[in-house]
Amino acid sequence: MTPSAGRHGRSVRRNPLGALALLLSALIVGSLPSAPALAVTIDWVTVGLPGNACEVQSQGCFGGVDYTYRISKYEVTNAQYAEFLNGVAASDPNGLYNPQMTSSPRGGITRSGGDGSYVYTAIAGRDQMPVVFVSFYDALRFANWMDNGQIVGFQDATTTEDGTYTITEQGILDNTIVRNAGPRIAIPSEDEWYKAAYHDALGMQSTDYFRYPAGSSTIVTCDFPSNAPNSANCGPTVNDFTDVGSYTASSSPWGTFDQGGNSYNWNEAVDENGFNRQARGGSWADGHIALASTTRRFNNPLDENEITGFRLVAPIPEPSTGLLVALGLLGLARRRRAR
Repeated sequence: MTPSAGRHGRSVRRNPLGALALLLSALIVGSLPSAPALAVTIDWVTVGLPGNACEVQSQGCFGGVDYTYRISKYEVTNAQYAEFLNGVAASDPNGLYNPQMTSSPRGGITRSGGDGSYVYTAIAGRDQMPVVFVSFYDALRFANWMDNGQIVGFQDATTTEDGTYTITEQGILDNTIVRNAGPRIAIPSEDEWYKAAYHDALGMQSTDYFRYPAGSSTIVTCDFPSNAPNSANCGPTVNDFTDVGSYTASSSPWGTFDQGGNSYNWNEAVDENGFNRQARGGSWADGHIALASTTRRFNNPLDENEITGFRLVAPIPEPSTGLLVALGLLGLARRRRAR
């Protein structure tokens, strides 16, 4: 190749590999779909080490997950749930809003206007606290809405009634609704929730699991928010919710907050009689025993109370086809140049 003259008369050797990389970068950026302006953004943490062993207990064996996944770092908040309501509950045939969200001192969302034009507002000072007074099916509908891209509209198959979960009257009556196949934003399975809370991600002890969800097998301290390790909103010491993530040194080994205390979290597990759904992790109203890995609590899935909320899980994002092709071309160019 003949060098070309630079602007000061010096020869400049062009780098075809660099030019190809720049061209591919431009093509990749230009071809990627632009992200929608989503109303709700979830902070995710990744839970890896797929194929880990479950923890054997008298009630079963929990925490074994054979794939990498994401779980929300925090519980779903009043502010996030209010955005959901504003998206799909101008009319609210499925009762996604509970009036106790306004009337109870533990609530955090108000509603104004009339049927067909309802407007929802997170209460100032409670907007970053976990949403409660939500049933198991409210949580499923929120997951469907997230999985469907947060579409604004009626509560139908495009927004809340299908997606991750196909919600039918008979499925609710029989308590048989399950996660549909494929990578989905969902409510955690018991194993997904348990692993994120208790699994010893860093191999810090001789056993694979901690007893409490802040990376410790020592009894958790129920206290006011602080940067002290192995502490939580339980007791009841605070006697109310705290903003999610307020116990800044008490994350789980995988990086989640408040999997012990603040609010119970719904998960997909069904009890042995097939009637109830599970909520794990304890709440602001419970002592330390409720936060332990050995405690399993089941509720009527229609129950909406002042101590139970939820968080989400999601698949690991996969690279787009265009990105994979571009990276392959770049690798091929490098190999050819190396020759």
